[in-house]
Amino acid sequence: MGVVSPLGCDVDKMWSNLIACKSGIRQIDTFDTAGMASKIAGMVPTLGETGFNPDAYMSPMEQRRVDKFIVYAIGAASQALEDSGFINFSEAQKENTVVFVGSGIGGISRIYDTSVTLHDEGARRVNPFFIPSVLVNLAAGHIAIRYGLKGANYSVVSACASGIHSIGEAFRYIRDGYADYAVAGGAEYAVCPLGVSGFSSAHALSTKYNDVPETASRPWDKGRDGFVIGEGSGIVTLETLESAQKRSAHIYGEIIGYGASCDAYHITTPAKDASGAILSMGRALEDANISCEAIDYINAHGTSTPAGDEAEINAVKTVFGKHVYKLNMSSTKSSMGHLLGAAGAVETIVCLKTLNSNIAPATLNLNEPDEGFNINLTPNVPQERKIKCVMNNSFGFGGTNGTLILKK
Repeated sequence: MGVVSPLGCDVDKMWSNLIACKSGIRQIDTFDTAGMASKIAGMVPTLGETGFNPDAYMSPMEQRRVDKFIVYAIGAASQALEDSGFINFSEAQKENTVVFVGSGIGGISRIYDTSVTLHDEGARRVNPFFIPSVLVNLAAGHIAIRYGLKGANYSVVSACASGIHSIGEAFRYIRDGYADYAVAGGAEYAVCPLGVSGFSSAHALSTKYNDVPETASRPWDKGRDGFVIGEGSGIVTLETLESAQKRSAHIYGEIIGYGASCDAYHITTPAKDASGAILSMGRALEDANISCEAIDYINAHGTSTPAGDEAEINAVKTVFGKHVYKLNMSSTKSSMGHLLGAAGAVETIVCLKTLNSNIAPATLNLNEPDEGFNINLTPNVPQERKIKCVMNNSFGFGGTNGTLILKK
């Protein structure tokens, strides 16, 4: 596993900060937010023990030729590949390793900067690497080129479900015999003037808590008023159980089910009857061949939007029935913000740490749950319990839904 996140830039640092209930959300200081309704974000730290050092993964020249979402993907993938031992693969093994790394928006920051350059300085000043620097699939492409991975290589682009869908498709590729190994996840860098302005104009972002950013992401709380935009990357490596055991790999967990669906309702608003989320979770349970009673913890999509949080609660209650009162659910976006296309991948890593620690991370800022939100949403403090099987949800614009189920 490998991660670049607002809570830290390796898995252990992210996890220790997460269960210590620290927040990676702060006021934006990388560009002028004057005139913007939302002025906060879950930003990858650049200083101190938890900071991200891009020079450890790419030369300054290489960094200038790509958007930062690709730099984040390279950082997380480098960690994951070193952790997995895939970098010692034979040529034959590399030919059977797929790379699926998605993004919701891709190089929006470089697109913005280049459009300004074109307007102010003219066409001759446009960087010749502009196009490959912003293409979503170039995150996967750079990883494959760097490590010589010659299996199928593409990117799932499904808004905020991109990370989960990428991992889910890699899972299917291996299970169905199309590949032996996979590198999968998501990456995003949309904390830029165009990204923040765009989501603000859509009235999607939190605006009430600019002066107290660590309190702004508050899933299921009555005071929630929108999501907090975030950035980062999460990458995992996958293979069959038999393969991992044969080469004595460190096994963090097993993916046993994957479901996907579409609300077919609205471009940004979830279906009022939560039918798409219900279908996605139901398909994952069916794929895993387990009953809902097997699930101990759900890492929710839980973005802190009024409509989205309510729809997910209603969907979970419908799918899980009476068992919903016996499990833990939380949204770690309360600590990191919403990492868009990287969210589901980073949260899959959170789920694996949850399985290995028997700790359900907290939902921060959940001080007054909205009416009807009467299940264990793990408010404000992590909870220890036996956790053998977990569910991870991601839902996105366009009504796209994805669900993974993992177990010890």
